[in-house]
Amino acid sequence: MLERHELEAFLTLAEELHFGRTAERLHLTTARVSQTIAKLERRVGAPLFARTSRRVELTPVGRRLVEEVRPAWARIAAAYGAAVEAGRGLTGTLGVAFAGAAGGQLLAGAAELFREQAPGCEVRIREVLPADVVAWLRDGEADLVLASLPVDGPGIASGPVLIGEARMLAVPAGHPFARRASLSLEDLARVTLLRLPDHAPRSLQEDRAPHATPAGRPVAHGPAAATFHELLTLVGAGRGALVVGAQTRRYYARPDVAYVPFRDAPPVEWALHWRADAATARVRAFADAVHTLLDR
Repeated sequence: MLERHELEAFLTLAEELHFGRTAERLHLTTARVSQTIAKLERRVGAPLFARTSRRVELTPVGRRLVEEVRPAWARIAAAYGAAVEAGRGLTGTLGVAFAGAAGGQLLAGAAELFREQAPGCEVRIREVLPADVVAWLRDGEADLVLASLPVDGPGIASGPVLIGEARMLAVPAGHPFARRASLSLEDLARVTLLRLPDHAPRSLQEDRAPHATPAGRPVAHGPAAATFHELLTLVGAGRGALVVGAQTRRYYARPDVAYVPFRDAPPVEWALHWRADAATARVRAFADAVHTLLDR
């Protein structure tokens, strides 16, 4: 295999046909260029250049090698440049996702601000299920996700809390709790909680469907469902209750479901999440746009 420095020396000399100018372009000594070409010729087993005291010319073997290698090298250089631009620049495509209707509204507004700063970058907005946030980030389905905490997974980074909302319990409209002004976390011992899909991160499952109340009373668990609408349908059908954030009452109003706030529960907090090894300039710039929008 050709080493990179050998390839650069060979192609540059093929253009310049002069050892001195080649050395200047590569910031090397003429002797170093000559040594590199000689070593390459020994490995090939044939001269690549015909040298005289007055001129340097490609041999037939050298000319064929140039014709076959140069296009591939150009593609490699272009691909490398595109990768650098993607990592450092504000062009290309940025995939952002939200888990919940309120998050989608916020990301749509942030995308407008982001486009003003980076008109050459396309923003693709998609909805992700809360249980799939980590998988989407890990698999590259999204570069940045706005979702409620906790989001735990190897290699996943989370920004500061952006929004906090009251924690509520979704219950069937005819349930006795539906007539209450508020609930206590201890009341969870009196209902059956619906569960997120089994592949959801364990920390998120425990946050939304704890196995016990703060006082240690056991909490019964009911069926799981794949989507949020499926979970609310199960609530309306009387199959169980569901812990949600306050935005659910506004964006997912249903005649068969009532939303009752907890008076002693921590808020549901939202943040941006991304892969720790993919914090590109685009990701950082879009996160700044989200913060700017919230500050306004």
